This record gives sequence, structure tokens and C-alpha cells, in this order.
Amino acid sequence: MTKVLVTGGAGFIGSHIVDLLIENNYEVTVIDDLSTGHRENLNKDATFYEMSICSQDLREIFEKEKPDLVVHQAAQINVRKSLMDPKFDEHVNIHGSINVLECCKGICVDKIVYASSGGAIYGNPQYLPVDEKHSIKPLSPYGISKHTVEHYLYLYKKLHNLDYISLRYSNVYGPRQDYKGEAGVIAIFTDRLLNEKNPIIFGDGEQTRDFIFVEDVANATLLAMKKDTTEREINIGTGIETSVNGIYNKLKNITNKDIEAIYSDPIGGEVRRICLNPTLAEKELRWQPLNTLEEGLKKTVEWFRNRTE
Repeated sequence: MTKVLVTGGAGFIGSHIVDLLIENNYEVTVIDDLSTGHRENLNKDATFYEMSICSQDLREIFEKEKPDLVVHQAAQINVRKSLMDPKFDEHVNIHGSINVLECCKGICVDKIVYASSGGAIYGNPQYLPVDEKHSIKPLSPYGISKHTVEHYLYLYKKLHNLDYISLRYSNVYGPRQDYKGEAGVIAIFTDRLLNEKNPIIFGDGEQTRDFIFVEDVANATLLAMKKDTTEREINIGTGIETSVNGIYNKLKNITNKDIEAIYSDPIGGEVRRICLNPTLAEKELRWQPLNTLEEGLKKTVEWFRNRTE
């Protein structure tokens, strides 16, 4: 049985990946410090270690479990927090990732699949949808740190023959997304609407994002693990722009809540428009998103409803 170690496997995206891996008969180890992940997200069939990827003891877990493959999800993911505390962002996302890579090198891991951010690394797009050849001009420390790790992946491939694929996610949403703090707009809006609270929209709401359902992201990760493709950076998105106002209106209809939004000042460090070209993912991974935005939103709202009942 192939052994896979997932960092951040108690988190929103990571836990869905763990579930899918176990469904496909992989033996899974999870490392998560539970700073943003949740114990209730953990699959009971996974081996769990509560630890930061920055810990000096990380190597002991790698040496004990000896994974064949690594899925690196653990990260500081809050753009706003990265602007307020760039040193912390660097410590987790760069220092922590180097620690993971050193552990992979030490036990000769075959391949690492890395969670990058197509929504943050490109900056304001020169054209849409953005493909992987687009210039990299991030507007936040978070975008810088996520892209920096891609350079380390390339280096470790050249120096230590560690195969890798970097998946550049668009804006991921779905069940288990935390509506507090660093959550995405869909989770926040859904929670507020279901609790009869006014959603807060920063700026005019016409900023656009490429929203991708978490199950489709998990499936892309599984395909990236299975394929012989290596040394690649691949966008995982839909290629479709949706405005924040559009999301708000769709969620109003799905939740059947006629609650007005409150508009607030825009936030720095975030792009005005973005959507990712998924053509390379279709070609290299034979991947396409299976959920439309409407389908994904309905599944998300249903999960939030069941959670609050």
C-alpha cells in the first residue's frame, strides 16, 4: 500500500484530500498543528501527529512513517495577516516548507505535491484567464512566500531528484471552510446569511475571483500524485470570473435570505480581477472541475445548515 504524508491534513482543503486518498486505498499520515485545522476534520483511518511543519522534530515523523509521497498543504494562508506580520508568513510558508523538503530529501520521498496559490502569486493580471506563463508579480507577502517555495521545489528536483508538481489553486470553497478569521468570502457570507447577519463586502463588490469547489481540488491533487508528470506548475481553476456581488446574490437566493450587504473600505494587497486558465491541467492531469458554481454553493450551504442544526 502506497504511503502518503499530508501536511495540514486537518485543514479545510487538506482534510478533503485525506478523505479521498483513504477512499482510494492509500495509507495516510497527517501532520497538523491545529492552529487553523480542526480535530473533527480528521479521518479516523489516518495516522495523526499534532506538530508544526517548522518543528525540529518533523524529521522523526518522516523517518518513522517513511512516506512514498507527500502532499504539502500546511501554510499560513491569510493575505491580510501576511501584510500585518510578514515575518510570521515567511517563517511558516518558507522556513516550514524548507523543513518539509529537507525531510523529503532525508528519506528519499518519490514526489511532493505542493499547494500554491494562483490567486495570489500572479498579481494584477495582464490578461484573462491567466495561464502559467503569466508574469509573477504578487501583491502580498503571502503571494511572495507561496511562489518562493516553487523555486525551492525546482532546486530540490535538480539537486536531489525530488519529483514535484505545484498546483496553483484559484479561490477554493466548500464544506469545512472556516468562516472565522482567514476564511473565504463564500464561507463568511453563508454563515452570516444563515445567522440573519449582514454580509460585509470590502470595496464595491465588483472584484472578481475564480471559485473552485474543494472536492475538485482534492481530485486534482490525487491525479497529480498518480501522474508521471513532474517539474510542473499547474493552475487549478475554472477559467470563469465571478464577482463578489455575484456570489452574494447567488447565496441570497440559495439560502432564501433577503439580507442586505454592508459595503466597507477595500483591502490592500488583493487583486481586482483574477481567473485561471485550466488548459494545462486538462492536458497534463486529465483534470476538469466536476462541480458548477451553483452545485458547489448548494453543497456548501447544505453543509453549513447541517452544522448549525
